[in-house]
Parts: sequence; structure tokens; C-alpha cells
Amino acid sequence: MTQVANGAELHAPTETRSIINPATGAEIAVVPELGADAVDAAVAGALTAFESGPWPAMVRSERARLLLRIADAIEGASEKLYTLEALNNGRPITETRAQLSRVPEWFRYNAGLLAAQRQAVLPGDGPYLTYQQRLPLGVCGIITPFNHPLLILARSLSAALANGNTVVVKPSEMTPLTTLALLDIMTEAGLPDGVVHVVTGGRDAGIRLTQHPDIAKITLTGGTEAGRAAALATAARFARVTAELGGKTPVVVFDDVDPTAAAEGAAFAAFVAAGQSCVAGSRFLVQRGIYDAFVAALTVRATAIRVGDPTRPDTQMGPLISARQRDKVRDLIETGVAEGARLAAGGGIPELPDTLQDGFFLEPTVLADADMQMTVALQEIFGPVAVVIPFDDEHDAVRMANDNRYGLGAGVWTTDVGRAHRVASRIVAGMVWINDHHRLEPSLPWGGVKESGIGKDAGTESFDDFSWIKTIVVRTAAEPVDWYGGAGQGRLN
Repeated sequence: MTQVANGAELHAPTETRSIINPATGAEIAVVPELGADAVDAAVAGALTAFESGPWPAMVRSERARLLLRIADAIEGASEKLYTLEALNNGRPITETRAQLSRVPEWFRYNAGLLAAQRQAVLPGDGPYLTYQQRLPLGVCGIITPFNHPLLILARSLSAALANGNTVVVKPSEMTPLTTLALLDIMTEAGLPDGVVHVVTGGRDAGIRLTQHPDIAKITLTGGTEAGRAAALATAARFARVTAELGGKTPVVVFDDVDPTAAAEGAAFAAFVAAGQSCVAGSRFLVQRGIYDAFVAALTVRATAIRVGDPTRPDTQMGPLISARQRDKVRDLIETGVAEGARLAAGGGIPELPDTLQDGFFLEPTVLADADMQMTVALQEIFGPVAVVIPFDDEHDAVRMANDNRYGLGAGVWTTDVGRAHRVASRIVAGMVWINDHHRLEPSLPWGGVKESGIGKDAGTESFDDFSWIKTIVVRTAAEPVDWYGGAGQGRLN
């Protein structure tokens, strides 16, 4: 059966899509290729579940308990999910295990926020009791990317469900498998029918979801242009939108650190997920005093990274998601060299066993001696490419870090505590890591500024944004009100 909603078959498509293992180029699954009609059916089903189903009206403690059961069920299926995601998006099993083992935390965190939620009582003058209620928005749409499909979904889905919303999910057309597996897990854990719907499809399905008049909020992780289109579509009907978009993350390395230790630590920023992350450290800004030593150490580390079969526990970097993405990254590397950057490491296709010859692999790459005007310093690469640029002093570093249209994340490496806080406060980015990179918690609001998006995913900010506030004013005085008869004229508003 083609299942696109928990407990219900909504659409019988005539078109299908092959899901490819990027490490081998082989087909590993076939899913329905659904479009606008399927989105309409899914939204209608979710709206029915919201208006007449048990989920929004469920006692909060009961809803929280169900989210905790879902978290436990995800843990029980963890090994299956690790392997499935590694096969589907090519990330090494060590990365998927480290990342997906944290997915249950988001369900537990939002269940805790739900259980602890208080309704505000507001101060005011006169014989009045004023209080607020938080109510679910309705049907929410979640559009997820290929690079972190399950974790990014869990961040928004757990918050949306905790608040009593129903949800339509449109996963990346390339990586829907763990999303579909999660749907089965939640259904078996007791999630009522119709609360979550999954529509597998491409661009048409995503556009329709953002434009659908019954969608109260869109949460999207993707490219900046997709986010811009979603923001325009939701603005037309005054729906909410959270968009986590592109990035060109600067990693600022000062000359008070050990260059080898900093290079080995910061390499994670550039090469985790084969560089296919919005917060990938693709711009290394290194102070001149340690510049040559840092480049040398980063080159050694990049060259030593073990590229190969993502299902093997000794693999440190897998393939890119597709041949198209690999070709795009290679073109950008060639552009960087043509514009004057030095190819210090990588840039080619690694030598791998015959079973991986049709995979979409690329060597970890270091482009040194770049400058801020080069294409590779300005454009998001979304591949395993570290661009290294020298700077002179702290003022220079901050200016260069902020000289970009994105503002998602940043890294600062220094042993000077005062400098760490000064620079972090001056960098225009939604998140700054000091002497580390890409660390997150369920309580950490995730999101950027400028063209990196709007709104926050995770944290109480995300939890609260999946509800709306109603203010209720109760007059408690015993005497009657008769404005036109002269009673109660001491105050108009």
C-alpha cells in the first residue's frame, strides 16, 4: 500500500521515483512521486483530524506521554534508522549514529515544555482578571532537506505535535526513507490517525504546500530562494514561516592558538556530512602569524580523511548526494583555482573499490591563499571544500566574517577569553561556536539572520511559535456596567 498518512492511503499515484544510494548509484527504494493533488488530499486529511480528531483536544499530560512513547520507540528502532539514513544520504554510519541517537531528545524536550507550560495572568487596573491561553495553529507544513532529514524533521515535528497541531511533511525527494520509517514508528506508538501525513514528491509538492490556504505555518530548511518563495507565499495569507536557509559560515582562527590543534579541531566544520551542511565552515579566516602552519596542518588532516562506504564503521566521509551536486562542487573548485586560489589538497575523485565506482564521491579539498572577492569565498559550496583566507587583526577578522549575504553560523578559535566574547558579539550570525563547531541542543534556538532565514527552530522560541495567544478579560466586580446610563464612566479603555 502507498502510505502517505498514518493509517490512511490518500493517493494512488501513477508516477514513482527511484531512491538512489549515493555511494553506489544503485536504486534502493521506489516511492510515489506525488504532486499538488496529493498535497491537497493530505492537508484535507490533516484539517479533518485537527477539527474533529482527538489530538488537539487531548489532555496536555496525555499528549506529553505519547510524545515520550514516540521517543522511546525511536530509540528502539535506532539501529535501523542509522543504517537507513546512511544508505539514503551517504553520511558515514558513525555520523548518523551520533546524530540520530539525539532525535528522541527533541520529543522529550518538547513533551517537557508542554507538561510545564503555564498560562500567563496579566496585571491590570480595576476589577478585572486577565489571562491568556495558548492554542494550536492548525495544520502545519514541514519541508525538510536531504542532508539531515530525520533530525531536522524531529526539531519542528516534536514542537508542532506538542502544541496540538496536525502536520503535513514534504521530505526531500532524494531522502524520504527515514521520514517514512518515522511515520510507521509514530503510528505504532499510538499517534492518532490523520495527525501526521507524509507526501513524497518534488518541487511541485513543496510549492503547493507553501501556497495552500489551509496551512497555518510552514517550517522550511533549504536554499535561500526556496525560503524567499515560501515567505512570499505565506505572507499573502498572513501565515507563519520559519526558514533556515543557506550559509557561508566563517571560522575565525587567531594566532594565539596552536595551529595544528586548531586545524584538526576545525576540520570537522568543513568536512562533516561531506560539507553538505548549511553551517559548514567553508571560510577559514586565519591570522597571518599562523596562516602557513594552519594550512599545512589542515592539508594533512584533509588528506588523511578516510573516504568510502558509509556503512563501514571506519569510513570518515561518504559521497555527495548526487552526481549533479558533485559536478557543481568540482566546477566551483576549478573556478577557485582559476581565480587564483591554491589547491592544497583534494579536488579530485578518490580511488575506491569497484563497488563504489558509480558513487558520487569527492576528495576533501583545501583551497588556500584565497581572498574575499573570489567566488568560492562568496558562494555557498555545499561540498567538502575548505577555503582558507588570511587576515591581519581582530578588526580585520570581524569585518571579513560579516562581509557576506548570509548570517547563519560562525566559529571562533582563540585562547583569549575576552577576545572570544568580543568577537562573538560582533559577528552577525544566529549562532557562534567558540573553539568548537556545529554543536546543538534541543534548548538551543537554531536559525540565522540576513539571507540565512527567519525564525528559530528548537528551543522555547520554536515551541511557542507553533501556537497562538488568546487574551481573555473577565470583569469581576458585582455592580452592573451601564456606560450610557452613567455607570462605569471613569475609564474608557
